[in-house]
Amino acid sequence: MDINLDVELIEEETVKRLVLSGEIDAYTAPKLKEALLPLTKQANVEVIVDLENVKYMDSTGLGVFISALKSSKEYSSSFKLVNLQERVERLFKITSLDNIISIENTVRGGN
Repeated sequence: MDINLDVELIEEETVKRLVLSGEIDAYTAPKLKEALLPLTKQANVEVIVDLENVKYMDSTGLGVFISALKSSKEYSSSFKLVNLQERVERLFKITSLDNIISIENTVRGGN
């Protein structure tokens, strides 16, 4: 089982784009949290998390994104998830988190 998560940060002035590849679970969530939360603690930045290459995520990942959402509200930054695989998006829908976390551009594909 691959328990790797690659995190790449692309910074463009007030936009911080975190591009993730791999799996988000109990093993990799701390790495994600370490990269993501400091970004949401900057006022007036737009934090975009690109999940196009994340094939698997469990509830631990949801917890990190909930923390990021709370943090972004506290520090007046914006936070959204983009390019979710259907399987990952389903997790947000089942838990109704798609109603509170901004999600754009679901990736259709993968048979």
